[in-house]
Amino acid sequence: MFVKDYTKRARKKVRVRKLISGTSEKPRLTVFRSLANVYVQLIDDQNGVTLASASTLSKEIQDELKNAKSKTDKGKKVGEFLAKKAIEKGVTTVVFDRSGYRYHGRIKAIADGAREGGLKF
Repeated sequence: MFVKDYTKRARKKVRVRKLISGTSEKPRLTVFRSLANVYVQLIDDQNGVTLASASTLSKEIQDELKNAKSKTDKGKKVGEFLAKKAIEKGVTTVVFDRSGYRYHGRIKAIADGAREGGLKF
């Protein structure tokens, strides 16, 4: 079923995505982590629409990110910023999709920041 060169993370991502899906009332909060940046999105899978997104490259939070000491701190601030954008759009509960990454470090910081920002999951 899988192509030979699929990474272990990609196989885990496919396996998890079979089980979770976002709706307009409870969208999916998905995370992508590169070496330097993190990207998060709120996705309504039923309608195929991205409701909100944020990353460490977002211009609105560049001043806050300059004060962050580590990539984990930046991830937490991105999570808080996404939560603020989601609440403005009327979204309070989400389904967390870690995209095959282990739940620690930057991924955990994003989730903690989103929870502190007011999202429930």
